[in-house]
Amino acid sequence: MKTKYFLLMAAVALGLSSCQKEFEPSSYAPALNIGGYTSAKQVAPSSLAAYWAFDGSLVDSVSNGGGTNTGTSFGTGIKGKSLQGAANSYVLSAPSAKVTGLTSFTLTEWINTPPPSNGIVGLFSLSNKSEFWGNIEVFVENGSTNENGKLRIHINKGGDKTYAADNVLNLFGKWTALAISYDATTGSVKVYVNGSRVSAGTVTGLTGPLAFTNSGNLVFGTVQFQTNPSQTTGTGKQDWASFLTGQIDEVRLYNKALSDEEVGYLSKLEARGK
Repeated sequence: MKTKYFLLMAAVALGLSSCQKEFEPSSYAPALNIGGYTSAKQVAPSSLAAYWAFDGSLVDSVSNGGGTNTGTSFGTGIKGKSLQGAANSYVLSAPSAKVTGLTSFTLTEWINTPPPSNGIVGLFSLSNKSEFWGNIEVFVENGSTNENGKLRIHINKGGDKTYAADNVLNLFGKWTALAISYDATTGSVKVYVNGSRVSAGTVTGLTGPLAFTNSGNLVFGTVQFQTNPSQTTGTGKQDWASFLTGQIDEVRLYNKALSDEEVGYLSKLEARGK
């Protein structure tokens, strides 16, 4: 009798163990929450003027406008895929009215690229069809290193205005979140790396709302005059300028200057794939 009882209990135990699921700690973890946000798309959504995820596509998901590729490809990104640059390679995209009508802005993007070795490296351009530099032109200057990255931001309002950010550390060789803003109410330009503000100041002659003129294509992967043909009548290809050979991902343009907190939240969320 005892033998039958023990056999029955063993069978019951075996049945229960086969129905039990393995404990998964992650299933009990609280949802990611950074500053009240669980996704990058929740940060200032009404102010988003353009967004390129480069997740196997060149489309601006705000305007649904496409891009034209010259020599670039897609690689592994900080989120999904990214735009992979190369020598003599770039992407052109027609800007929407939201982009050409910006009066303040924040540009955020992730870069993963070696330091420049053959000339300046363009990171973003809203071209100006009749000027040397674009309406917005962001590039890394010659001689930049991880110990001293040199960013140049050109903004056109009644002529070219230049903001220089030197001594920006650890920009190269890994995924880095870069953000640049201009606030029309204060005239201030700010630069952020990995969500932290590293530079801020004003530029002589750059005050109040922006008013871009002669806007042409957006350019990813080089500066506006390095394309073939050049995006401007102001100049053609230059020997001291080059191309991004690394990657760009998650490019966003907002129609306002994001707060320090918003830039930080966005960087942290994207870094976690959110």
